[in-house]
Amino acid sequence: MSLQTADASRNVDVTEKDLPLHCPTAAAPLWARHPRVFLDVVAHGEASCPYCGTKYVYKGAAPKGGH
Repeated sequence: MSLQTADASRNVDVTEKDLPLHCPTAAAPLWARHPRVFLDVVAHGEASCPYCGTKYVYKGAAPKGGH
């Protein structure tokens, strides 16, 4: 997976190893950072960041355990 800069024109695929998912990611350059927001991509298969609009699409298996 390549989580680079947060960009509204991008779709970023994520898997279970990327959970819990937050934007911006650790790979984002300092100039592209905004307040960290955690995104639930498992519930609906995708989530968009309310700050930068980057769309994250979940491509992994359903997580085991939980409530």
